[in-house]
Amino acid sequence: METGQGGQATVQAPEARRAVAAAMSIASSLGLTAGEAVVLHDSNKLTLRLLPCDVLARVAPAGQHQVARFEVGLAQRLAARGCPVGTPEPRVEPRVHPRDGFAVTLWTYYAPVPPREVPAAGYAHALERLHAGMRGLDVPAPHFTDRVEQAQRLVADRRRTPALADADRKLLGGTLRDLRRAIGERAGAGQLLHGEPHPGNLLSTENGPLFVDLETCCRGPVEFDLAHAPEEVAEHYPGADPRLLRECRVLVLAMITAWRWDRDDQLPDGRRLGVEWLGRLRAALGRDSPDV
Repeated sequence: METGQGGQATVQAPEARRAVAAAMSIASSLGLTAGEAVVLHDSNKLTLRLLPCDVLARVAPAGQHQVARFEVGLAQRLAARGCPVGTPEPRVEPRVHPRDGFAVTLWTYYAPVPPREVPAAGYAHALERLHAGMRGLDVPAPHFTDRVEQAQRLVADRRRTPALADADRKLLGGTLRDLRRAIGERAGAGQLLHGEPHPGNLLSTENGPLFVDLETCCRGPVEFDLAHAPEEVAEHYPGADPRLLRECRVLVLAMITAWRWDRDDQLPDGRRLGVEWLGRLRAALGRDSPDV
């Protein structure tokens, strides 16, 4: 299940060409041979594999400079603690490179190895190691309830979600409000989390499973992170609170459903997913009504 937030427009063709040119120019200026760029992912930022130097470049709008700098710095600190995370490219200085209206960061490229889908036990162990390394790190990060509040504001704004029916708006708004309060009260401050450790942000590499895309970091209970992973992963994660995990799963489902109804959402087939996930949300609430 894709759990990314909505409203993330893909990089348009003319801008994408400029983004590719900026990344290749920066790599060349740093002594990395970049004669070709392969697009790996195109969302609110462009992810490229630069060849033949074999470097991963992430190209974001210049306005995301601070977010990119946070991600690079956090990845360094977590790698130093032995956490399973993707690391900045070691042949160049780990920093954000501004160029032509873009913020470019260079990362180690990890060739995928089979199996592409990380087994549940390995997934859980990698997430447990990540949480252990994050625990106690003093870095600024929003509380997970701040992200829930963003979803609440989206649902409440009819101009941004004009196609959302009144009954569905009430369902989403009420679920987000109630679970935000209930989980927030029970979980307290929590710890630093990845924020969106879904399968799309976990790579199967020769070095084992590695988490990427740390820009979504927030603070909260580990169950909030577990709610983004396949259900069987929790069976291998020690100490998770079953009731809190159920609540977090419903909350995450409500959040990602809300993003799909944003009029500016660019996720392929997003509206169909929004309808499908509303059905799942109703089923989850009906099934778990004594607890949620």
